[in-house]
Amino acid sequence: MQKDLYQHPDYYLLDELLTDEHKLIRDSVRAYVKKEISAIIEDYAQRAEFPKQIIKGLGEQGCFGPFVPQQYGGPGLDYISYGIMMQELERGDSGVRSTASVQGSLVMFPIYKFGSEEQKHKYLPKLATGELMGCFGLTEPNHGSDPGSMESNFRDAGDHVILNGAKMWISNAPFADIAVVWAKNESGEIHGLIVERGMEGFSTPETHGKWSLRASATGELVFDNVKVPKANILPGVKGLKGPLSCLSSARYGIAWGALGCAMDCYDTALRYSLQRHQFGKAIGGFQLTQKKLAEMVTEITKGQLMVWRLGVLRNEDRATPAQISMAKRNSCHTALTIAREARQILGGMGITGEFSIMRHMMNLESVITYEGTHDIHLLITGMDVTGINAFK
Repeated sequence: MQKDLYQHPDYYLLDELLTDEHKLIRDSVRAYVKKEISAIIEDYAQRAEFPKQIIKGLGEQGCFGPFVPQQYGGPGLDYISYGIMMQELERGDSGVRSTASVQGSLVMFPIYKFGSEEQKHKYLPKLATGELMGCFGLTEPNHGSDPGSMESNFRDAGDHVILNGAKMWISNAPFADIAVVWAKNESGEIHGLIVERGMEGFSTPETHGKWSLRASATGELVFDNVKVPKANILPGVKGLKGPLSCLSSARYGIAWGALGCAMDCYDTALRYSLQRHQFGKAIGGFQLTQKKLAEMVTEITKGQLMVWRLGVLRNEDRATPAQISMAKRNSCHTALTIAREARQILGGMGITGEFSIMRHMMNLESVITYEGTHDIHLLITGMDVTGINAFK
């Protein structure tokens, strides 16, 4: 593993749009990634193992639910700060960002937005530090892009409910202490339930054999007549609005995060192109290499402007789910295209663990699919601009 020499591209001087606090947060998380993530991540990815020892540091950096107010244990930062954090984490590895995204946007966000005061005070402070880790149960073996058809269900049993069903492709599942699970009641209404590890009938088998997100823990959630106290049901929402609002929060973080991959791949390719000599000069001096690099930095700059503006709208509570979908799709497409072009600049060296590019490329094959596939996000935009639902 080479020393982490990363320098982020800022072709349009976007730093001038950030506050001093934003830049301090970015520099702090970047230094943490360089010291604690970059040095170990290739080894853990090769071994397909999640580095659990980073959880404490992520909590100390405020990367778990940074938008959660201080009264509930969070740092109470704005959404541009959240985006910057996710960008820096994913620059290190998509799996690390996934761990933080799930914790913040898919576990802490619904508890903060839809939970009771008792639930907020019980769970959020410990989730913010990483003392408790969580996961989010929506996707099922038979239902991915169509969550409304979920089969997981619960029935009333006095002071508790009985939960049955299964969820899959769940980040953090193998080690999570709690799961925010979405299931239907006897009337077919969707509700969120906080399921705790140790509840009888609740298991989290790990998913093996992944070629992507290898340094992230993925698993299933299996519910076999699990008794869940009614006090663990989120009281503030019912229907698909609950899980879909969580996905919007997560997609927002991905829109920033995937650009972190793109910037890392570009920075690696640029540096390599100036060091690698062929035919008597640096390969960065050849027209086709310059074409690749120029297109990379152009697309990165466009993506940076998009997510910054989205962050402003999110801070003002004006960002729509469709706008977030557009940014998520664009950032993922940009990042995957740049990863592939950057790999070509490095030639054979690009497929080795000595550089981050191939790991980013494999990770992005998951990122471009989860929290809404590439094509589903196109249909979300299409429906928004035409007013016609093409999903059915």
